[in-house]
Amino acid sequence: MSGVMAAPRAEVVIDLENLRHNVAYLDGLAKDADTMAVVKADGYGHGAVEVARAAVDAGATWLGSCSLTEALTLRAAGCTVPILAWLDPSGTDYAPGVEQDVDLSASSITQLKDIAAAAGKAGRTARVHLKIDTGLSRNGCPAADWSELVDLAAKTANIEVHSIWSHLAVADEVGHPATDAQAERFDDAYREALAAGLDPRRHIANSAAVITRPDLHLDLVRPGIAIYGLNPVPVPADLRPVMTFRSAVALTKRIPAGESVSYGLSWTAKNDTNLALVPVGYADGVPRSLSNRMHVWLAHKRRPVVGRICMDQIVVDCGDDVVTEGDEVVLFGAGDEGEPTAREWADTTGTIDYEIVTGMYRPRVARTYTGSRR
Repeated sequence: MSGVMAAPRAEVVIDLENLRHNVAYLDGLAKDADTMAVVKADGYGHGAVEVARAAVDAGATWLGSCSLTEALTLRAAGCTVPILAWLDPSGTDYAPGVEQDVDLSASSITQLKDIAAAAGKAGRTARVHLKIDTGLSRNGCPAADWSELVDLAAKTANIEVHSIWSHLAVADEVGHPATDAQAERFDDAYREALAAGLDPRRHIANSAAVITRPDLHLDLVRPGIAIYGLNPVPVPADLRPVMTFRSAVALTKRIPAGESVSYGLSWTAKNDTNLALVPVGYADGVPRSLSNRMHVWLAHKRRPVVGRICMDQIVVDCGDDVVTEGDEVVLFGAGDEGEPTAREWADTTGTIDYEIVTGMYRPRVARTYTGSRR
């Protein structure tokens, strides 16, 4: 991407062809398991509906959402493959989900009873995935309560248990012994489910485990961040970043040596220099903590952002190079040409690239799709 652009002031460009490539690649790694493309949080900031359609087109046979509301949005958009919704607060009315064939997760007796009541209200059987806590100590049924949960599920007429499942805590740390410990606990939970008379499928593999733990692929894998082209493990994988964040130069000016830039005057020009004003800021997803610590790709070069990042704008030091109002500015992208990446932002600010891309779901950041919408 280069040259003059006629585009919104702030824009994320989503490459659906790259997303299809990633899904097909991950599906191939787990060729003996089904693939659930996780599209929660509006598709990790990429747009859940468009991502879901592209993922299914590329071979995903399931979709994963956090909330029932997210799942019902996918159904309303015409997504017909199985969808799992796994986290809603107590008191949620699950009946619309049962009516729309959304698979629901239960981690407690209370949740299972709520789902059974919703199934009764809907006059249908609810398909349920029972979640066991194997060591993340977050969502999931404690091991001490698991026998009671699987026994009740087996005895409840309008509950069909499709799977048992869990989530890994440190699969992104290759070789960490906690992953093996979780796998052993998961196998114990599976045996208890069988003893209760259930015959569930199993899923525990997230993106990292899809890439590094084929022994944990089991019946279904749940890649999330990897389908968006971001690799959670320090292991080579054929993943292509899907999101590019870009803007355009709004104003240029030349300042003399000794002049300072932006609030607090935290950067001062050592020499006469050309500045480019870019109309994006922390309200558009650029972390203020990147002030004086980030670069952009502008006119075929990486260039430093100088001075404090503001709510609506950043300033780029272009030295003696001449840039033009309207020139495209890439804030992060695939990195193929040397442009910054979401991982670079994350590493610099001490976070993870998940937070960077999901943070791009903002009202005034436009979203554009490339790659055919089949």
